[in-house]
Amino acid sequence: MVSKGIQTDIETIQIYVTGGTFDKDYNYITGELYFKDTHLTEMINRGRCSVPVDVKTLMMVDSLEMGDKERHIMSYNCQECPYSNIIITHGTDTMSTTASYLAAQKIEGKTIVLTGAMIPYAFGSSSDGFFNLGSAMAFVQVLPPGVYICMNGRYFNANEVVKNRSTGYFQSQPAE
Repeated sequence: MVSKGIQTDIETIQIYVTGGTFDKDYNYITGELYFKDTHLTEMINRGRCSVPVDVKTLMMVDSLEMGDKERHIMSYNCQECPYSNIIITHGTDTMSTTASYLAAQKIEGKTIVLTGAMIPYAFGSSSDGFFNLGSAMAFVQVLPPGVYICMNGRYFNANEVVKNRSTGYFQSQPAE
């Protein structure tokens, strides 16, 4: 999906969907979370986004099941992307690992922002996904080239962030 933003002088933002809690749906009978389709197009339209975007689904994978093969797919697509601003929706459990992997690939001239959600968008107003996507849309347009994580209204450099599993928030951690 390529949106026709109101302003044509703004560069298109590439959004790559990779799965994670962001795009999970809830089975009311079994109580399980599962993947069906991405919610990104609905979210962008609902948010009245006036920035042109190109949404492509690369995979629908829980980040705990993600490995180097999936990270290579993301890296390749970022390198080949015609746009310099890229958002990747990603599960939060291994988002830091993927961000570090992408940073190590030294993808030149691209601002890459990974974002996700702790609560699925399908859960409605209790989800943080809508807020995180909006924040990522803003950060990707103003940060210099590099790889970042955007969660809870903050951005972090790829190699200086961890998910605090006891609080559920991302926090800074000095690079080793």
